[in-house]
Amino acid sequence: MVFDTDIFIWVQRGNAKAARLIDRTSERCLSAMTYMELLQCAENKLQIKYTKAFLQDFGFKTLPFTQNIGHRAMIYIEQYGLSNGLRAGDAIIAATAAETNQVLCSGNARHFKPIVDVSFQAFRP
Repeated sequence: MVFDTDIFIWVQRGNAKAARLIDRTSERCLSAMTYMELLQCAENKLQIKYTKAFLQDFGFKTLPFTQNIGHRAMIYIEQYGLSNGLRAGDAIIAATAAETNQVLCSGNARHFKPIVDVSFQAFRP
């Protein structure tokens, strides 16, 4: 399963439902885009250290950008940018899930659910 950035934010805020979701998922992945978003949100080096330790301790695999992911993300922006407000970061995350044939888990159904070739699991805190 590919986790969107918001799931990690819910965990950081102490949301038990998000923590249980991660705990019961055997294959835990995140896109390189999510990894960058998590580090970008850190306020200091200690938060970066905690974020990296969390990802390592829970066995998350960071899925790299590929040419196919980039191409698919561009197509998603063309198809869903105006109609659904899909932004570049979310297009990359969705394309990562699609290209790796994994379910994308996010609380952001508005952006992801309409994408027909993405298997989507909605998270409701």
